[in-house]
Amino acid sequence: MQPDLQGVKVAVLGGDAREIILVHEFSRLGAQVQVAGLPVQQSDHVIVCRTVADALNGVQAVILPVPGLNKDGTVYSVFTEKPMELSEKMLVSLPANAPVFAGFARERLVEMIQRCNLRLIEVLKRDDVAILNSIPSAEGAVQMAMEATPITIHSSNSFVLGFGRTGATLARLLKGMGARVTVVTRRPAHQSRVYEMGMRPLTFQQLPDFICEADIIFNTVPATVLTNCILSKASEEVVIIDVASPPGGTDFDAAKRLNIKALLAPGLPGKVAPKTAGRILARVIPRLLAEELAL
Repeated sequence: MQPDLQGVKVAVLGGDAREIILVHEFSRLGAQVQVAGLPVQQSDHVIVCRTVADALNGVQAVILPVPGLNKDGTVYSVFTEKPMELSEKMLVSLPANAPVFAGFARERLVEMIQRCNLRLIEVLKRDDVAILNSIPSAEGAVQMAMEATPITIHSSNSFVLGFGRTGATLARLLKGMGARVTVVTRRPAHQSRVYEMGMRPLTFQQLPDFICEADIIFNTVPATVLTNCILSKASEEVVIIDVASPPGGTDFDAAKRLNIKALLAPGLPGKVAPKTAGRILARVIPRLLAEELAL
């Protein structure tokens, strides 16, 4: 059951199709939504603002895009031609301890929030969001692999690195499509679960001895696990789909030198299934907002 947000004022800044769905959900729940950087229609509950500063005026909470801020400190926004600046001078106008939501936050955003005495909520760190978000991530990764390889997923030797929320969903999907799935993971409990699911478990220490078998490698580990040394043992025909948070877990320079096709694929839910990804956010963020504001 979704909360009643009547009387709540929230700013939604930038983003993509996911945030458009979120704006509609906030409006439906009665909140006043002040929007910058999204192509939405003005209505009784939606105010379209020309600037970020205008959108932040008088709000109780801020919704940033899933990627938060870009490396240069601007707000991630696919619908605006000019960069959207978000400064500490703008944020200090918010009430103390006001919640600021983002999918994940780079160090710059974390420091800004702390200095402005606000609360940062990284939504994708929550299991209820991340597990649901793993579904479009996994489907998008498989779609990329199908487009990048001359073989079918069925009967392929597909390696999944990591068995967290996305890795587990991806491994299950690949097995369902008939792939011969190998999962590389550190934790003994995960290795046992992989075996129970009818897939081959390996440790990262074993990976160099088996990587030559891989037709497709899906990496979900946000640390450099596909190093130059390991990649040098892989087939030149292997395709790597890296869905870990930027900069990924692949030495892309080494892959290029070795003539290995390696693709970094961040933010797949918003690219391949924005409506589903937006609905996931719309199911969770309004409830979190109500909890944060003690409604």
